[in-house]
Amino acid sequence: MSEERWQKLSLIEQLANIGSEIFRALSREAEGGENQRNAAGRALELIDLTLADRRWKSKRFELGRLREAVGDALLGENEYNTAADWLKNYFLPFALAARRKS
Repeated sequence: MSEERWQKLSLIEQLANIGSEIFRALSREAEGGENQRNAAGRALELIDLTLADRRWKSKRFELGRLREAVGDALLGENEYNTAADWLKNYFLPFALAARRKS
């Protein structure tokens, strides 16, 4: 998705899309390999696009911490002990809200 198109989405829609990639990465975690890394990398790219969106300037700290936790949990050593259930519980409300909107 282009940055221009991404920035037309609401914050809820952006976070729902990020969550979708995280769910995808978590579901492929058992497989490991390239599929899991691709989904995790895409989630981080989408977080970066959200961080670059000027509308969310006041939320950059939280989004930055979220990026750090997601990257560590999915691609790092999980130093923060971020559980898969925590990630699912964080992003699920955004997915539900985005679905209600459409």
